[in-house]
Amino acid sequence: MASASAKQAPKLVSKTSAGGAGAAGAGGGPPVIPLASPLMGKKKKPFLGMPAPLGYVPGLGRGATGFTTRSDIGPARDANDPVDDRHAPPGKRTVGDQMKKNQDEDEEDLNDTNYDEFNGYAGSLFSSGPYEKDDEEADAIYAALDKRMDERRKERRELREKEEIEKYRMERPKIQQQFSDLKRKLAEVSEEEWLSIPEVGDARNKRQRNPRHEKLTPVPDSFFSKHLQTGENHTTVDPLQGLGGLNTPYPGSMTPGLMTPGTGELDMRKIGQARNTLMDMRLSQVSDSVSGQTVVDPKGYLTDLNSMIPTHGGDISDIKKARLLLKSVRETNPHHPPAWIASARLEEVTGKLQVARNLIMKGTEMCVKSEDVWLEAARLQPGDTAKAVVAQAARHMPQSVRLYIRAAELETDVRAKKRVLRKALENVSKSVRLWKTAVELEEPEDARIMLSRAVECCPTSVELWLALARLETYENARRVLNKARENIPTDRHIWITAAKLEEANSNTQMVDKIIDRAITSLRANGVEINREQWIQDAEECDKAGSVATCQAVIRAVIGIGIEEEDCKHTWMEDADSCVAHGALECARAIYAHALQVFPSKKSVWLRAAYFEKNNGTRESLEALLQRAVAHCPKAEVLWLMGAKSKWLAEDVPAARSILALAFQANPNSEEIWLAAVKLESENNEYERARRLLAKARSSAPTARVFMKSVKLEWVLGNIEAAQELCTEALKHYEDFPKLWMMRGQIEEQCENMDKAREAYNQGLKKCPHSAPLWLLLSRLEERVGQLTRARAILEKARLKNPQSPELWLESVRLEFRAGLKNISNTLMAKALQECPNSGNLWAEAVFLEARPQRKTKSVDALKKCEHDPHVLLAVAKLFWSERKITKAREWFLRTVKIEPDLGDAWALFYKFELQHGTEEQQEEVRKRCENAEPRHGELWCAESKHVLNWQKKTGEILAGVASKIKNTF
Repeated sequence: MASASAKQAPKLVSKTSAGGAGAAGAGGGPPVIPLASPLMGKKKKPFLGMPAPLGYVPGLGRGATGFTTRSDIGPARDANDPVDDRHAPPGKRTVGDQMKKNQDEDEEDLNDTNYDEFNGYAGSLFSSGPYEKDDEEADAIYAALDKRMDERRKERRELREKEEIEKYRMERPKIQQQFSDLKRKLAEVSEEEWLSIPEVGDARNKRQRNPRHEKLTPVPDSFFSKHLQTGENHTTVDPLQGLGGLNTPYPGSMTPGLMTPGTGELDMRKIGQARNTLMDMRLSQVSDSVSGQTVVDPKGYLTDLNSMIPTHGGDISDIKKARLLLKSVRETNPHHPPAWIASARLEEVTGKLQVARNLIMKGTEMCVKSEDVWLEAARLQPGDTAKAVVAQAARHMPQSVRLYIRAAELETDVRAKKRVLRKALENVSKSVRLWKTAVELEEPEDARIMLSRAVECCPTSVELWLALARLETYENARRVLNKARENIPTDRHIWITAAKLEEANSNTQMVDKIIDRAITSLRANGVEINREQWIQDAEECDKAGSVATCQAVIRAVIGIGIEEEDCKHTWMEDADSCVAHGALECARAIYAHALQVFPSKKSVWLRAAYFEKNNGTRESLEALLQRAVAHCPKAEVLWLMGAKSKWLAEDVPAARSILALAFQANPNSEEIWLAAVKLESENNEYERARRLLAKARSSAPTARVFMKSVKLEWVLGNIEAAQELCTEALKHYEDFPKLWMMRGQIEEQCENMDKAREAYNQGLKKCPHSAPLWLLLSRLEERVGQLTRARAILEKARLKNPQSPELWLESVRLEFRAGLKNISNTLMAKALQECPNSGNLWAEAVFLEARPQRKTKSVDALKKCEHDPHVLLAVAKLFWSERKITKAREWFLRTVKIEPDLGDAWALFYKFELQHGTEEQQEEVRKRCENAEPRHGELWCAESKHVLNWQKKTGEILAGVASKIKNTF
């Protein structure tokens, strides 16, 4: 406030002076301060005209405090406070610095050092004065003059500056310009020369390349124990002292009894001993005072104890703690067997085997009727002593099967084992386990005698009955199984074994009867027929080679518990499940039963035919197809499968006869006409193929028939005939795009680019939504060098066919081939926005990215199109490019499994195996591809549909496509 008052003082003085001295104010000069005199004192106060004292505020005496603004007192900040601008330069980062700068700007520097003879002072002498309208006009006039003078010499000055810059650049060129000629020569460097360039070595010195890491050595426990013992007088705790105050009403408080005398530090040894003693006392308090039985959960307690026992040289303190706890358990309840077993095992782990033996033998005295304790004692004792222990245990527990089994295991001689087991069977004749163990040691004849006795003692054991039946002759086995059924009328395995017995002895007509009787008998005895269990038994019979039994079981149970409308669907699922489990005969039986129930269902015949094609023989397939066409004569695909099977077996006359029968059943069928044409053309019977096509065009004219006619003349080299047929076909089917494509491609082959362009354009007028036509026209323009026209065609195509991934993909590739990678990336981003679920686009986008970003892009692609084969193929190629062979093979297998019709996947997989696989792996891929017979794929179609490759088989096309693939990804 003092500074503010001081600033206000001149204002007060000037106002007073102006009011009191009118003459002076009128004169315009500085106010004259009147002298104080006695004469003037009567009229005027002596302080008028004088400067106000420091801190003076007018009117403060009469209570008029007035008001003060922020401009009067300055900013409400300390001088050291930071300013709001976080990036202020040094010297302007605090409020004080800013205020000092403003004061410096207000005061002009009129020092002689700031004066120039020509320009005068560097600053303006009148900057502190008012800036009026005439000053503004003068500044505008001077600015206009400066601008006019500047424009007069502007061109000359700019030209001079440009020459100076060029001269400077020539004298001091940039590094980029110095190497521009060398960079142009890089285009001539071959891939081999580039790869032969040596790697840049590591320029760092040895110390920088191999920095020494800080080594930390752990301090041994002996160091701490030695220093802990320096100030202690005694190392024991008297239990009668109540643990030195540990059992106080304030838990957690430190007691003086745990301090090392003379040091004031904690004695760790005393703490450990006190904790053990405390645990002992608490365990004693837990025991029931009436019965002496512990109320601790023994299972949970011993589980905790087992977790404490070190398995391989654990901490000594943990072992001591576990030993003390187990001792407490034994003393609290000495008749608790797990306590003795755990104690013995603890000592065994710590290496004190004799102590463990002594403990467990004491345990056998305390727990005489415990099998576990006796078995543990036998395990810990050496051989002869263990036998004596087991013998003693058997005297105490003559009905214990486990003890007899252990006694037999301890014997090394087979006769001694038999003797022990026979003695055991005298005492425990009802034990199935003992009988099975004893029978396993006998010869087949003695085993049969023992089993006959075993089934008398244990008549409810299915295993013993079945084992006896296996050892008996056919007639005796039948009698044994009949007795077994009488004793155990509720078990299905006896019936199934009986059926297998009949089948093994070539009595197959009894198999179905036995299975039917089994179902009836089990139902009569209240057994629920579980369909899934019976099918599993049938699969086991199939794997064991009992085909008739397996088929009989399937026929008997396949329809149990299924609604009529669900039969077909459920049976097809059962057949697929059996095929997945390798039970082919079960699947065949299911299909056979389904075909009996649904003889006119084309889909069931097809499923059965594909099953036989993949898993059966050619004869079984042809027999099935003959039955199929008899029941479904209108099913063209079944006729065609039969004809193809004969053709693959090189039985062309049989194939022709099948197709002739198919014509009779399906007159004027397009598929059968074309199949007949293909059969003749593949066998080089071109004239017969032409005649068939001519008949088809007259009797059953379709666009496909015309197309195949044109294709046949084209591949045979009759270009004029092909063009005539194409023209004739377009008169009838002008909206069929493939005819326009073939017309344009024939003209391109003849190098008539204008006619080809005209054909494509005419086709697009009739078929504007055919993406392949747009692509062919665009590639034609690109081939003749009209890049702009190709780009325009694709843009027009995208307008007429929105959300077409093929057109977007071609646009991206067009820009990429033209070297405009930035534009291709932009187009790809737009394409993914318009077609976010297109696997083709995502697969291309992965390899448009730089190598470090490809993995991230592939993850995004998998999120959007998880099961798309193109994305899976792109991921496989990515792993291949990173030399991750195993992962690449896994992803290739996944791709061809999801989409076996994608020829590109097979070709890339085959190329991959040619580089990184064995001959067996290559052959496996080739065979799988031939079985799949792929038809689609960009690279595959380019090879398979080429006019020169029209007669090539799948394996030849696979090799051709693989040879053209380059590892450019």
